[in-house]
Amino acid sequence: MKRIRLLLADDHAILRAGLRMLLDAQPDMLVVGEAADGEEAVRRAVATRPDIAIVDLTMPGLGGVETLQRLRRELPTTRLLVLTMHEDPGYARLTLAAGAAGHVVKDRESGTLLAAIRAVHRGRAFVQVGAEVRGADVAADPLPRRPELTRREQQVLELLARGHTNRQVAGILTLSVKTVETHRARLSDKLGLQGRADIVRVAMGLGLFPG
Repeated sequence: MKRIRLLLADDHAILRAGLRMLLDAQPDMLVVGEAADGEEAVRRAVATRPDIAIVDLTMPGLGGVETLQRLRRELPTTRLLVLTMHEDPGYARLTLAAGAAGHVVKDRESGTLLAAIRAVHRGRAFVQVGAEVRGADVAADPLPRRPELTRREQQVLELLARGHTNRQVAGILTLSVKTVETHRARLSDKLGLQGRADIVRVAMGLGLFPG
């Protein structure tokens, strides 16, 4: 039987060790590499060419979303599965938009992760939102990519995530309040932001705001 080749990217060494034991014990799975941050994840993935990269959403270095986008761009045949502590459905939308095919919460039973790996390897999506699991055939329907942000939009997003008002952002960036409002509206359109929680979540995912 050809085994599913896996890369583990998570900054917690103990968690990686436990996952490696679990996955290598499966007759159809093999861990071919590990990484403790986003940059290392990209390097190790390029070196090992895994079938699936299992990626934590919040690691040092590259933001989780940027890591997913780099992996998607440099290794288009490698499927991406996010393993995260975040249960908020907004995180699942964010990771899918960045190129992931799966989203699993860390504190679930190990069988959920194994099912997600096998589903993603077969070309299906596996999205866990709370206690609910959603799946769909995505092989012929590429996942959307997050729209690119300008440098100014990134600056506005970061400042908003840190709790600044539109007027304060305008003062910091030497812009008019009207211009900041325009940037904020564009960010909402591009990223589907509904409120402050979405702004913080997306900024964290992009590595602009560590939380």
